[in-house]
Amino acid sequence: MFWKAKDPVCGMKVKKEKAAAKGEHKGKAYYFCSTACKEKFEKEPEKYTKGS
Repeated sequence: MFWKAKDPVCGMKVKKEKAAAKGEHKGKAYYFCSTACKEKFEKEPEKYTKGS
């Protein structure tokens, strides 16, 4: 389903329109279940985007 996304940090499935936070890395959008997950992602994006 294209309206759901997987938080790259914790793996939780989130609805894009209800995500707690949204970020971008190398032109791709990422959705997060919490601002804490977004902060972790922003510190080490390559750690969470390998294979993406």
